[in-house]
Amino acid sequence: MAYYEKCIETVIEQLNKFKPEKDSPEEFLEAASTSLQALSPQKRAFILEVLSGCLRYRKILAVVVDAFYVRDGRLCPRADYSLFEVICYLATFQLEELGFQLFCNIVKSQPVAKVCKFLGFFFNPIHLCSWVKDEWSLIYETAHVRENWINPLMRWQPEIQELINQLEGAPASQSLPPKAKAKVTEPKEFNLTVPKPRTIPVPEPVPVMAKPRPVPPSTYQLPKEHQQLEMVRRHNRRKAEERLLRANTEELRCAMPRSRGEPPVQDSKKKPRLRFPPRIQRTPKLTFYRPDNVPVKLNTAAILREGALYQRQVEKELQRVDKLVDGAGDFSEFLKWQKKMQAKDREEQLAAGECRRLQGKLSHEEAVLARQHLVQENKQKADHGKQETAQLMFQRAERQLQEERSMKELVQQVLEAQKNVKVAQTKLVKCRRQIVQEVTEESRELLQRSAEEAKEEQRRRCKLIFQLRALETQPTRKGKLVDLTQIPGYGLEGEMSVVELRERLALLKETQQREQEEKRDQIIHGRRAKSQELQNAVEQISLCRAAMGRSAALRVQLKWPCAILESGPKVALEFPLVLLELYWGPMGA
Repeated sequence: MAYYEKCIETVIEQLNKFKPEKDSPEEFLEAASTSLQALSPQKRAFILEVLSGCLRYRKILAVVVDAFYVRDGRLCPRADYSLFEVICYLATFQLEELGFQLFCNIVKSQPVAKVCKFLGFFFNPIHLCSWVKDEWSLIYETAHVRENWINPLMRWQPEIQELINQLEGAPASQSLPPKAKAKVTEPKEFNLTVPKPRTIPVPEPVPVMAKPRPVPPSTYQLPKEHQQLEMVRRHNRRKAEERLLRANTEELRCAMPRSRGEPPVQDSKKKPRLRFPPRIQRTPKLTFYRPDNVPVKLNTAAILREGALYQRQVEKELQRVDKLVDGAGDFSEFLKWQKKMQAKDREEQLAAGECRRLQGKLSHEEAVLARQHLVQENKQKADHGKQETAQLMFQRAERQLQEERSMKELVQQVLEAQKNVKVAQTKLVKCRRQIVQEVTEESRELLQRSAEEAKEEQRRRCKLIFQLRALETQPTRKGKLVDLTQIPGYGLEGEMSVVELRERLALLKETQQREQEEKRDQIIHGRRAKSQELQNAVEQISLCRAAMGRSAALRVQLKWPCAILESGPKVALEFPLVLLELYWGPMGA
């Protein structure tokens, strides 16, 4: 059992070193095989086989181990992740090759509680037939998973359950002896300094709020404009009633209806009878004016908006006239064409739907064929993978033989090298002595050079000091002569004297004043042009309003004659005399 325990520990150690982001499995296996040369061939072959299987089926093993940590292994440390991967690999892929007895020895060599818990979770029939099978089917073919992995695990399930029961019922002598109870630590209170009592703060004065202003009485009163509008409305109402009463009492003779053949009435004292009783609702529309006849002043936006409105109306009318001139008329031909095109579109949609249905059937059949082809390809790939594994195993055996031969040659070379150790030591001592002599000579030369350089630097400094002191003793002028016309001569681009700078500043001020005056003139001209445009727009609006008023009067003249004849003299008096003369002739007729 100790033999298998060491093997499994070596595999776990190698798996912990593997980094899937950086290392490739082939290179990692080669490095592991070189690091395990000291072990026996049988032991090394077992370790490399288990390690290569864990790396090859890492995705399948990760599904089971991750689910174990999520469901039953929440209290298990993450350091045992590689151990559970190895147990899962041995139970899934190597159980039939190793045999049940050898598998039991491997399981017993590991911590019993952890292994029993994992095996109980993994060999649960509900887990194997449900989510384990589904997750593995996402990676490999379902038939391959069921025949090669799930069915063998279900056959070994009773033996594994007996093994779990046997391990759980093992005597407690295998467990570690309980530790002696340690002395319980008794807590003690801290010797803290008692804080001084805090002083009561002085209360702050309550701020006095300023008295708010009272609500003005005008808030609850109607404005004067409403009162003035109500007065105007009442005045207009009373005026309309007076006009109606006057029209009913002083109706004209021409407005009185009479039967055929009845001579006109000569008695002017006889009052005419009204055909319909007077109703206030049939009074004409009245015009309301603002109090004191104050004209409404339009702003610029209102003028431009109304001008644009009239312009759009004119353009719309011109477009309508152009369409009428071009022959725009009957709409039935367009409707017939529209129905015809809709029927054609409907037929095309039906044909397209039938085409899509047929295409769906074809795609379904193609998918079935593709799936069959994919199954065949997977089988071919599996056979090819088996051949590759066999070839790799053969190559690995050849590589191991070559490595053993190279190790034997290396051992022979080491033995020969040990014989010539003394000769090599004497040669090494001579070389070291020669190197020491060369280094001492070079250090002497460097020290001499550094001393000479220091002396030369000291002489140069002394000369500089003498020169500085001589310059300090020379007389200097305190005042400076400034020439404003002279250029400093620093070598800068655009360098100039002070006089030239002042002249350029003066020219710049003049140009700025000139530009400001030009801008001011442009603003004045723009305002004048804008005011002229607004005046033209106001004149155009007044002309459009007059034209619209005339067109409205003409429409009324064309629509109302029949209504006037039916409504009697009361309404006839309310029309202008011009309309009466237009339709009925002069008043004296």
